[in-house]
Amino acid sequence: MSLLTPAADVSVRPAVPGDEHVVAGIQLRAWRTAHADVLGDGVLDALDPSAFAAQWERAITAPPGPGYRVLVACAGPAVVGFASVAPVPAADPGEAPAGVVLALEVDPSAQRAGHGSRLLAAVVDLLRADGADQVQTWVMDGDDARVRFLAGAGLGPDGLTRRLATGPGPDEEAHVVAEHRWYAAI
Repeated sequence: MSLLTPAADVSVRPAVPGDEHVVAGIQLRAWRTAHADVLGDGVLDALDPSAFAAQWERAITAPPGPGYRVLVACAGPAVVGFASVAPVPAADPGEAPAGVVLALEVDPSAQRAGHGSRLLAAVVDLLRADGADQVQTWVMDGDDARVRFLAGAGLGPDGLTRRLATGPGPDEEAHVVAEHRWYAAI
């Protein structure tokens, strides 16, 4: 009788070089699923997978400073999701810093299996270890699934809104989307 070495079926780990193409693919598939109505086919079709992969490679191999991290969620050996996080300096020297989740996506085929929750928990653990007392993120209008996920995790909107130009719309006018900031004390 042989003994098997226990191994996790699901996990979260730091992203490593080589993960960038999978991360870019997950991001593009997730955006096509979650943001098609808001961004439109024209914007989504204009996204360049190789440019996304190059940006993720830089984020993984040469982050701009301490506290910038990319994590991946795995189902067995397969990468099925990712999160990136950055520090938010304290407004006053006596206050604790915060952290912002820049991206958190799970491949549409792997959603509703706990990967997003594991990624968010890992991000919060890292932020706490860095001394942060708050986590923030931005939610695009129309992303009802993300709103439900964040609300279920204890985050809520703080009233701040930003507008982002995503490129030309169908009439060649600037296509602008609104995002709302969500946060929680950690």
